[in-house]
Amino acid sequence: ALFSDFSFFLTLGVRTLLPVLQVEQYEISTKSPNHKEVTWFQVLLQNGNSEQVTVIFFIYTGSKTHLYEGDITPKRHRNAIVCPFNWCFWPKSSNGLVVIPYVISSSYTHEEKALIVGAIQEYETLICIHFIDRTTETDYIYISPKDGCWSYFGKVGGSQVVSVRKGGCMRKGIIQHELNHALGIANNLGLKYDYSSVMHYHRFAFSNTSGKRFGLSNLDVAKINKLYKCGIHSTLLSNVTGSFSSTIYRSSYPKNTNSVWLIRIPANKIFLQFNSLYIQSSSDCASNYILVYDGGSRRDTVFLNKLCRPKHLPSVVSSGNMMLVDLVSDGTALPKFKASYSSGKSPVSPSRPETMSDNFHLCLRAVDDYFKSNAKQMKFKMFEQ
Repeated sequence: ALFSDFSFFLTLGVRTLLPVLQVEQYEISTKSPNHKEVTWFQVLLQNGNSEQVTVIFFIYTGSKTHLYEGDITPKRHRNAIVCPFNWCFWPKSSNGLVVIPYVISSSYTHEEKALIVGAIQEYETLICIHFIDRTTETDYIYISPKDGCWSYFGKVGGSQVVSVRKGGCMRKGIIQHELNHALGIANNLGLKYDYSSVMHYHRFAFSNTSGKRFGLSNLDVAKINKLYKCGIHSTLLSNVTGSFSSTIYRSSYPKNTNSVWLIRIPANKIFLQFNSLYIQSSSDCASNYILVYDGGSRRDTVFLNKLCRPKHLPSVVSSGNMMLVDLVSDGTALPKFKASYSSGKSPVSPSRPETMSDNFHLCLRAVDDYFKSNAKQMKFKMFEQ
């Protein structure tokens, strides 16, 4: 049914929100693929400054909360699109980090908490957003299994709920989608559209058949870096094979710069090979160096620690589907490197010499318990290349 010139007040609970000027469209009983009923309506709102904005509120099965774009719940006297004077952004510290205290509900299992923590740690790796365990802070994010997947838009103050329902919402990318809303992300910020973004929800994304997401995309990282003016240079590599290199500056690398490359593939192990490497020498590699982690976080095991002038170009094999390369520079050097990676289940010896003697020795490093317990069962095949 269509209505026009019909004024009323939209309410959430007993609180009056914004005066509705005109109902543009109203529809009920829209069926999703799993036959869940979705009620939605589009309205034209007006705030105190007479600024008009069209928004869509959804009410979907399993949630009694009024939501914008299906998963943003509006705060009283808040425009869910506009953030004037950046008042809905989380503050940045003097060290350039945006520190956000958080609490995870005790209702989650150990496995569910680990999934949430893994989603949170990716921000710390790629962006200047650092989530910390709340102690006594007044403003913090409370991640709780409420009635669906939703979040407030931006910082609202106090205990701010991010709802991650058990079951359908427990996906890494969906958790990050809701956290992005809490950071103030609601559109592409003038950047190109990216279907791999965790912010791209398909038509029935809030049904129980919602697809898995692997995590933040390069566009997601660029959005937050732009919004919070982060100084981190970060790149996500998600193809099963690829190559990457340091950015070469004419004079020197920017002072106190961290550049990171996160290799994150859907499955299997990662084989990383440095093809060239030059980093100006410093005492004990203290100022300019490369770190390689066996995983997607700086909290994971360090594969290569403060690499700056190796005798041989190194290669490593991950124990899982993620590997982090971190280039640290104080701006006094010209760090340059090129590296390539591939994925698979059966390792091939990298960087073998052009000529090998009769007494050639191959040293293997056990990277996980599987290789340690099955070392006697490993077979090798020599081949010409």
